Amino acid sequence: MRLIRKIFSKSRSLEDGIFFDSISEILGFAPLNLEHFKKAFTHRSSNKQDSIGNAINYERLEFLGDAMLSAVIAAHLFNKVPAGDEGYLTKMRSKIVSREHLNELGKDLNLVRFIESKVPVQHFGENIHGNIFESLVGAIYLDRGYEYCEKFIQKRVIIPYVDIARLEGKVISYKSLLIEWCQKEKRQFHYDIFDDNGIDGQRFFGVKLSIDEKVIAKARATSKKKAEEKASQRAYFAFQKKIDLK
Repeated sequence: MRLIRKIFSKSRSLEDGIFFDSISEILGFAPLNLEHFKKAFTHRSSNKQDSIGNAINYERLEFLGDAMLSAVIAAHLFNKVPAGDEGYLTKMRSKIVSREHLNELGKDLNLVRFIESKVPVQHFGENIHGNIFESLVGAIYLDRGYEYCEKFIQKRVIIPYVDIARLEGKVISYKSLLIEWCQKEKRQFHYDIFDDNGIDGQRFFGVKLSIDEKVIAKARATSKKKAEEKASQRAYFAFQKKIDLK
């Protein structure tokens, strides 16, 4: 890495040099082509294009990184849990690469500090953290190939976060869990969603979750999906003993 850094330092700008050092520290190795990693943090609002008019942003790298994460995690689980069937392995992989978990990974590395955008960072939603984590993985694959990509995922995802026993008990979606239970128990359920704007003018959604015509839980959030999930979580804890027995 020292030799690569020495060669690169002869032609890099001060700004590129700082970025190079920061990325190298996160990766654990030096990039060969810094442009891959610059693109990994370029938001579409920058309106950048290459010489033939193709958009330059992290979205294609995000797609690639998602595929690499899934492949590496799938291989790890396949080898780690030889008795796991297809359904089990799929569910465990989903828990590891869930949007919530990827957002946590992006936050832990503070990747938003590198984003080039015309939109203020505070205006981005939570998923920006996970999106750029995936785009970083995609950049690693383009820059160094599968082996380095696998090493990075092992270092930053599998070793510190993948605990099979803990993941087996982790709930990905309380809504899915609750619906599955209701269907098995032949219980009627309904999510009643309505606008619930606050005094600050920000748009909120309220939800009432009814089971067998009785309101079990209420919640409020900035999106319908979040409000439903929050209400489902509250309902789950109300019925936890019954659900966990199934």
